[in-house]
Amino acid sequence: MTAELPDVRRIVTGHTPAGDATIVNDGPPLAEVRNPARPGFVLRNLWRTDETPAPVDAPDSIAEQQGLLPPAGGTVLRVIDFPPDPTDPEVHRQQLEKTFRATYPDADHTGSDREQPHPGMHKTETVDYAIVLHGSMIAILDDCETEMQAGDILIQRGTNHAWSNRSGSPARIAFVLVDGSTTAG
Repeated sequence: MTAELPDVRRIVTGHTPAGDATIVNDGPPLAEVRNPARPGFVLRNLWRTDETPAPVDAPDSIAEQQGLLPPAGGTVLRVIDFPPDPTDPEVHRQQLEKTFRATYPDADHTGSDREQPHPGMHKTETVDYAIVLHGSMIAILDDCETEMQAGDILIQRGTNHAWSNRSGSPARIAFVLVDGSTTAG
């Protein structure tokens, strides 16, 4: 079993009744998902906005977050720990299938009529900012892939994509998903 990364700490600011800036929450994320089918995979939803522009004093609605996608017109911030990929491709495929079914039922994981370059390929109508916080990850697209290290940032714009951890050690990525739309033309 691979060692887990340090806990994530969520710090939320707000205002006192007198209007002074203060910390209103400091502790572990309120929404954490672990999937026994994929040991070491930990998804933490940290914050979401329900509309744009986002009211800065909106109540914390992260406990209402379901699935992969942000609310219509909103955003979701999450941090995911990715364990190293299994060496057996069939075990990996089964783990990803169970993860998508349990954690991301709203993701377009069906693919197309052609063969996909990775069993975790999926597509969303979102703009995603993916920030590698720890370790190394491979971002896989239909026709290419690129290795990302801690500090690297990928802007994913509604493309078919997947993530692969071939490093042998856990990796952590922060994701900000922004509701989007496909433009015709």
